[in-house]
Amino acid sequence: MKNTIIAEKETKYKILPILKERYSPRVFSDTPVSELELRTLFEAGRWAPSSYNRQPWRIIWGLKGSKTYDRIFECLSEFNQSWAKNAPVLLLSAFKKVTDDGQENFHALHDLGLFMGNVTVQAQHLGIALHQMAGVLYDKAKKDFNFPDEYHIATSVAIGYYGGDKKNLPIDLREEENPENRTRLVQQEFTFNGNYIQKEELKSSKDKIDSHKKQIMKKINDLD
Repeated sequence: MKNTIIAEKETKYKILPILKERYSPRVFSDTPVSELELRTLFEAGRWAPSSYNRQPWRIIWGLKGSKTYDRIFECLSEFNQSWAKNAPVLLLSAFKKVTDDGQENFHALHDLGLFMGNVTVQAQHLGIALHQMAGVLYDKAKKDFNFPDEYHIATSVAIGYYGGDKKNLPIDLREEENPENRTRLVQQEFTFNGNYIQKEELKSSKDKIDSHKKQIMKKINDLD
């Protein structure tokens, strides 16, 4: 199911349409997300790659109206509670910080990110939106959901179909609910064919190029 709420964002290179359509809403359609649909998202996540195939991700999930949903909701920051109460599904994501032999699993958070990346793309394919949240009461969530010490709560996620009425949001968030304002860094700011370059150095190089262009244009104009 295509996300018909917004037009695709323009990209410099051709990528999958569902990646261009995706955004993170704070308001959702009243259409419920079924457990079958949720299981489909988790199945996509299940096939994500992970370091040594350790699959360190752990997910707590609850459908709206359930006790688990309410318990997850109570672990959100006050700000996130102000809008996430409209989401049909809430998740908590966690990862195991150590390997089975007790060593630090340095790549566990990266692996959880790959899991959620798969979930996000599968959801977008189904017309379902995700809004991932850092505003979580981590210690409370870890205690309330009985996670052992070797686990860390990473995020919470609100899930639902695109749509809904902005009037369901707090007034100060309604103007922010504009997916057309999505922006991304240009590739030159985060990809380097060689050594890493500080942003200040990139700006300095750009300024030098711009200055050189102006000098050339001045010489051309002088010739005229």
